[in-house]
Amino acid sequence: MNVVFDLGAVLLAWEPTRLVQTHLPEHAPTELAAAALGRALFHHDDWMCFDCGTRSLEDAIARMAQRLSLPAARLDAMLGDLGERLEPIPVTVELLEGLFARRDAGEALRLYYLSNMPSPYARAIERRHGFMRRFDGGVFSGDVKFIKPNREIYELLAVRHALDPQQTVFIDDSAANVEAARAFGWHAVHCTHPAALAAQLGRYLPAVPAISAAPAVIGR
Repeated sequence: MNVVFDLGAVLLAWEPTRLVQTHLPEHAPTELAAAALGRALFHHDDWMCFDCGTRSLEDAIARMAQRLSLPAARLDAMLGDLGERLEPIPVTVELLEGLFARRDAGEALRLYYLSNMPSPYARAIERRHGFMRRFDGGVFSGDVKFIKPNREIYELLAVRHALDPQQTVFIDDSAANVEAARAFGWHAVHCTHPAALAAQLGRYLPAVPAISAAPAVIGR
């Protein structure tokens, strides 16, 4: 079986609302306002082009600052070194480590990642988190100029690693990304509560042990 992990909000904490509240509190005085501003920042072409490697962070910040009347310096402080501040979600990293152990013990199991992640953040994540070096392979959007939920990025991972779609299960926090994976022929799990992931994955991969919930570290 092949298990393909998203990173943000699955293995690494990603909370745009909290990020906005921390760095732009005067522009988001309530949680609803912070959530709305987070969507305006991160669900727009300005950011998504940075995500898929066709726009620099400097250009993305300049565009967001102008479009949303936000101070560019504050956006730079929030986003410039974000890759260095993305912290693991303990419960799902523990699950992943268990799957690594099963693979290393000889089980027919391969583990991959497929992440919308700008290249500068990807390099920081690879450097900071040892579990990234234990995957059998993976794709960052910023390295390949494709982004989920577009079919091309799923196809790229599948072709690179000769993934049998019926033997592949994909995990993501985005419903759109999950549906795109299913349309591509993969099984897929919509991860909205990391503590529940072991049980969800157990439908496709028998004997995945349940892991007690642990608080996520705030980050991306």
